[in-house]
Amino acid sequence: MDLDEWDRSRSRSLTRPHAANTRNHHPNSSSPITPTKQSSSQQNVPPTHPPKMSDLARTFAKTKLSSLPPEPLLTEDPEDDSSSASSMSSTGTVIPSSSLRPAAPVHWTSYFSQEFYLERESGTTPTGTFIPAAKFHVYLTPPVVGSKAPLIVLHHGAGSSALSFGLCAGEIHKLLPEAGILAIEARDHGSVVWNADGGVDANLDIDVLSQDLVDMLFLTQARMGWKALPMIVLVGHSLGGAVVTNTAKKGLLGNKLLGFGVLDVVEGSALEQLKYMETYLASRPKSFASLEAAIEWHVRSRTLRNPQSARASVPSLLLQKPDGRWGWRTELSTSEPYWENWFAGMSAKFLSAKGAKLLLLAGTDRLDKELMIGQMQGKFQMHVFPTAGHFLHEDMPEKTAEVIVEFVKRNDRSALVLPPKVSDLLAQGKKV
Repeated sequence: MDLDEWDRSRSRSLTRPHAANTRNHHPNSSSPITPTKQSSSQQNVPPTHPPKMSDLARTFAKTKLSSLPPEPLLTEDPEDDSSSASSMSSTGTVIPSSSLRPAAPVHWTSYFSQEFYLERESGTTPTGTFIPAAKFHVYLTPPVVGSKAPLIVLHHGAGSSALSFGLCAGEIHKLLPEAGILAIEARDHGSVVWNADGGVDANLDIDVLSQDLVDMLFLTQARMGWKALPMIVLVGHSLGGAVVTNTAKKGLLGNKLLGFGVLDVVEGSALEQLKYMETYLASRPKSFASLEAAIEWHVRSRTLRNPQSARASVPSLLLQKPDGRWGWRTELSTSEPYWENWFAGMSAKFLSAKGAKLLLLAGTDRLDKELMIGQMQGKFQMHVFPTAGHFLHEDMPEKTAEVIVEFVKRNDRSALVLPPKVSDLLAQGKKV
C-alpha cells in the first residue's frame, strides 16, 4: 500500500458511519432497515472531515510504513477437529467444501516400487501338517542392496488394505531410504488361501493371520533372492496391531524381530467398541456409483480425514459388481465370530512380548488399566495424536512416519558403533 492510498484509506475510516447503524442492515435483506433515529443534537452536528496530513506527518508515516512487513494473505483456517474419544467418532458426517473434495484415485506406484502376488502350492510338511495353497498380495520397496537396514512390515486393519499405508510408506522411505518397506494384505482382504477341498479358506483366527504374515515374509525373501531375512520391525493398525502383537508374543520371527508398533488399538477400548460395530456397518453405503463417489464418502463421513490418503487407499477396498457399481471387497460382518478373538488378552501379550514396543494412539482415553501401569513403568514408547481419527496413519502420514523412523533408529542394532576389542588393539601393537 503506497502513502497516498494509505491517506485515502485513513480518510474513509474516519468518515465511516457509526457501527451501531450499519448493523441494522441485514446482509440477506433487499432493502436496508431504517436506522435508529438520531437526537436533535446529533442531527445539528456538521459532518467532520479529517485534516490533510502535513508534510512532516507524511514523511513520518512514510518512514513507518516502509519498515512494516507486507500484509499477509488471508487464508481459511482448516477445521480444528480434536475428536479422539473413540474409533467410532470418525464416522460423524461433515461435508467439506468443494475445494476439499478428493480427486481421482492415486496409483500404488506413487508409494511402493513393486507389487507381488506370492503364490504357494498346497503340500504337506514332514510332520504331516497340511500346507494350503495361497496367493498373497503385497507391496514392496526393498532395502538398499548391501545395507543392513531393517525391513519395516506394515499390516492393515479389518476391512482395510495395504494401501492404507501408502502415504505413510512414502514418508518413511523419504526419511529412511535405505530401509525396506513391505505392506501386506490379509486373507479375505486382497490375499486368498484355499482349503484342502479347493474352497476359499476365510479363517481369520488371530493365530492363522499371524502365520500368514510370517509366510508372506518368507515368500518375499524367496522372490527377492535374499540369502536371509533382514531384521524386521512390525507395524500394525487396529486388527493389524493385534496380529503383529500376537506374532511377537509367539516368537514366530525369533531373533529377527527388532520390535513392533501398534497403531490406535488397545484391548479395553477395542472390546468396548465391538458392540457398536454392527450399527456402523449397517449405516454405511452398500455400494457406490463410482470410485470417486466412494472416495468422497470416506472424506465426508470423516472416516478418513486426509483426501490424499483416501485417493490412495479407498479404491483398493472395492470391487466392481456386474451392475457396474462398486461394492466392498471385504464383507466385515462375516468376520464377527473372530472379533473377540482378535483383541482378547492383547494388552498382556503386548507387554510380555520380546522386542522393543511402540504404541501410537489418537487419544489417551484409549489406554486400559494394564497399559497405563506398563506405560508408567516405561515398558513401551507411546505417542498420542489427539487431532487424528482412528486411521491416524492415513490422517497424519508424515507425523506417523517420523515416529516409526525414530523408533527404528533407536532400536536398530546394526547402526550401533561398538568400541574395538582389547585383543584386537593388542594385536595391532597398541597400548591399552
